[in-house]
Amino acid sequence: MVGKKTGGRVAGTPNRITIELRKTLKGIVASELESLPGTLEQLQPKERLELLVKLLPFCMPKVDSIGGTYDTGWRDLGDEN
Repeated sequence: MVGKKTGGRVAGTPNRITIELRKTLKGIVASELESLPGTLEQLQPKERLELLVKLLPFCMPKVDSIGGTYDTGWRDLGDEN
């Protein structure tokens, strides 16, 4: 039968391995975050700054620049024809 689901998980049900992996990774990250202040203190100032710069995108969203052209209502005096 083409296009008809006949077995397996219900659509939208997460994979069991995915759930277990996320739970494990969440635990690892939580323990690392607890030890982060001590780890930062052991680094040289330059290394500390480099690490913080790498972690920053995960804490704060990046700001996109806004580009484009704008009509200010003024016209160039050289365009008078």
